[in-house]
Amino acid sequence: MGLVYLSFYLTKYLKKPIQLGKPFSISFEPTTSCNLRCPECPSGLRSFTRPIGMLEPDFFRKTIDELSKELIYLTFYFQGEPYLNKNFLEMVAYARQKKIYTATSTNAHYLTDAVSRQTIESGLDRLIISIDGTTQETYQSYRVGGQLDKVIEGAKNIVHWKKEMQSKTPYIIFQFLVVKPNEHQIDELKVLAKEIGVDEVILKTAQVYDYKNGNELIPENEQYSRYRKKSDGTYSIKNTLENSCWKLWHSCVITWDGKVVPCCFDKDAQHQLGNLKTHTFSQIWNNDLYKDFRTKLVKGRKEIDICTNCSEGCEVNFNYEV
Repeated sequence: MGLVYLSFYLTKYLKKPIQLGKPFSISFEPTTSCNLRCPECPSGLRSFTRPIGMLEPDFFRKTIDELSKELIYLTFYFQGEPYLNKNFLEMVAYARQKKIYTATSTNAHYLTDAVSRQTIESGLDRLIISIDGTTQETYQSYRVGGQLDKVIEGAKNIVHWKKEMQSKTPYIIFQFLVVKPNEHQIDELKVLAKEIGVDEVILKTAQVYDYKNGNELIPENEQYSRYRKKSDGTYSIKNTLENSCWKLWHSCVITWDGKVVPCCFDKDAQHQLGNLKTHTFSQIWNNDLYKDFRTKLVKGRKEIDICTNCSEGCEVNFNYEV
């Protein structure tokens, strides 16, 4: 980990990319499939140009075996709904055997009683449940096709089995994506979270692709928005886009089919830096594609398309213990 920190700060100081060590945090995509149709999500919009599919356990184990010595934190999420992959919890358990901290994010529609118990047994450390409304009408305005009662039932199942099995994990979070249709329900969400017994509530600012001329999803309360309204009525992102990015040094994203991409903002995997089906991670991490991308980032981050709507530096999460 020390080498990674050193690499990043040397890069900032020398203004040229230096990479020592391997990432200690990665995101692994269980699937690109999703049961919902959220309006600002490529999975929900079915707008991917890349293939739809499921992460295979053998490939996952092979990759984790290579990275496990350095790896501390594993996010089982990129696009799609993780629980649609029938082998998801098996892979979580494998990572936990390697003493890697595991986290995922779910819309909670598949947290049946049996699956909730299996989730506790897998050793998952952190479970984020997306719940973007306290009434069905508000919830489905963003989580199109979703059923709030299933989300609440799933959350209750997880809390039940966590208590029943006297488990300290997973740490259960209600994540509320604040948009204009639901910003008036924040206090109601806190009450609901306390009633169910989750551990924490996070209010998350929403990424909006088409924001410059305003968007019906941008909250009225600017503290919950990643965007700032200017005097001419148009909007700009709050981020100033410094020519460095910590993520490019300590983490990466691996798609279900083995593509390595820079970060979670490359949702359609347009900036593929390598393929783990044909090369080892060590070969990819310091290859010419990675070096070129880090060089572009240091020279002019505003010229990289996936960086222009990046929330790093402007995304504000409001956390409340329950």
